[in-house]
Amino acid sequence: MTQSPDQSLSQSKVQQSFRRGLNTYHEKATHQADIAAGLADRIQAHAPKQLKRVLEFGMGTGHLTRQMQQSFAISQLYLNDLVSECESFAPKAGTFIPGPIEKIDLPTDCDVICSANTVQWIRDLPTTTLKLKSALHPGGLLALSGFGSAQFHELRTLGSSAAAPSYVDAEEWRRILPEGMTIKHLSQGRRVEWFPSAMAILKHLRETGVNGSATQTWTTGDLKAFEHDYRQRFGTQRGLPLTYDPVWMIAQKS
Repeated sequence: MTQSPDQSLSQSKVQQSFRRGLNTYHEKATHQADIAAGLADRIQAHAPKQLKRVLEFGMGTGHLTRQMQQSFAISQLYLNDLVSECESFAPKAGTFIPGPIEKIDLPTDCDVICSANTVQWIRDLPTTTLKLKSALHPGGLLALSGFGSAQFHELRTLGSSAAAPSYVDAEEWRRILPEGMTIKHLSQGRRVEWFPSAMAILKHLRETGVNGSATQTWTTGDLKAFEHDYRQRFGTQRGLPLTYDPVWMIAQKS
C-alpha cells in the first residue's frame, strides 16, 4: 500500500509519542490494560484453548500479550508494533515484526489476529481489515479493541488535535469489515477518569502516549487558558473528567 505524505507524517508523530511514553505506559495506562484484559476474556468465549498461530499487532508493552499467553496455549506467536523498541517487551517465545501493520508482511494461516487499543490509529480500516482477513485461515478470528466517538470528547470540544484518526463506534464495524467476516461479538462501554487539574490530564496523555497526533506547542498562556476553559466547560466537585469509550469487536472468517 502506498502511503500519502500526510499519513507517513502522522505515523511518525504517533511513533514518537509512544516512544516517549514507553517507560511509563505499562504502569500508567491502567484503562488500556483493563481494555486489553476485556478483549482476552471475549476471545476466550470464541476460540479454543489450543492455538497454532496468533498474530498480535500494536503490542506496546504487552498488556494483551500477557493475557493471551495466560489464557491460551499458543504454538507460534507473532508480535508487531510500530515502535521497534517494543521488542524488549516481547516474550522469548514470540517472533517480533516491527513496522506499521498496513505495510509489513503478515504471517499466514493464523487462528487469531488480535490487537488492543491500536486500531484507532489506522486511517484506512477497510483496506487494513481486508489484509488481516487474508492472513486468517477459514474459521479464524479477528479480535480488536479500539475506541468510539465519545473518546476524549472533552479535549475535542476544546479544540485539541490529539484525537486519533479512526474512532469507531461498535455498530460501525458492520460496514467496515470485508465480506466473508461474521461478527461474533460487539460491545462498547464508556468510562470516565477524574483528574485534579487540566495539567494532570496533559501529564496523563504524555505518560500514556495517547496524544500521538497532537500538533500544538504549548505556551504558559496556552496552559492557563486550557485550564480555565476545561474547568468552565467540564469542571465538577469531583474534578475534571476525561472520557474513555472502549469498543470490542470479534469477527470470524468464513
